[in-house]
Amino acid sequence: MALTISLAQMDVALGQPEANFARARELAAEAKRRRSDVLVLPELWATGYDLENVAQHASSTDEGLFARTADLAREQSLYIVGSLLEARGGRCYNTAHIFSPSGELVGLYRKIHLFAPMEEDRYLSAGDDAPLFDLPWGRSALAICYDLRFPELFRRYTLAGARIVFMPAEWPRPRLAHWRTLLAARAIENQVFVVACNRVGGEFCGHSAIYDPWGEAVAEAGQAEALLTAGIDLDLVEEVRRRFPVLADRRPELYA
Repeated sequence: MALTISLAQMDVALGQPEANFARARELAAEAKRRRSDVLVLPELWATGYDLENVAQHASSTDEGLFARTADLAREQSLYIVGSLLEARGGRCYNTAHIFSPSGELVGLYRKIHLFAPMEEDRYLSAGDDAPLFDLPWGRSALAICYDLRFPELFRRYTLAGARIVFMPAEWPRPRLAHWRTLLAARAIENQVFVVACNRVGGEFCGHSAIYDPWGEAVAEAGQAEALLTAGIDLDLVEEVRRRFPVLADRRPELYA
């Protein structure tokens, strides 16, 4: 199945949800003009890491910025992927979302690996589930930024049938080489599409990219704001796994 994806590589104004939402709305309209099926936004695209004010920004998934993003997805008839601050049960989470063109929340993942250098573990709670989602183009999964360093998560997704993993991020420039290497590695070792949208501005390095199941970059941005759009064919996942059936040669009984 063919899918057209736009990656909204944008700067994020710290603690300014109105300005960031206005920019996301512009990018969504352009993605729709390009006939995209999916728009992917960066990690915490509406607020950035303004965690000292997390109580002000966070909301339940049917209110606040989540509800406004659902309306935007419906308005532009797009799937919209990103992450926002969620308030739930007296705790706050860095929560990735997938809203459908009808405005339905069809994918939700709470970041399970919190990044201590940016004080996520001080202000946020870690998620405790790694779900998959059956979407029109096939089984899909979500990860957020620091999760990229944990191959076990991506292997779990693969073994559960994922064909594509979407990943919003705020990845810093000093570790750009890690970003590019790990994106390719996760795609190669799991024979999946990895779709990663990173922010730019300040210390963040951009280079949003789509990697195919061979580990080839289908598209990659630079270090400036951009709306990167590319088409992929999800049938390539099965083709690669058939031609090079490395997953069938696993010896899980020896890995414990």
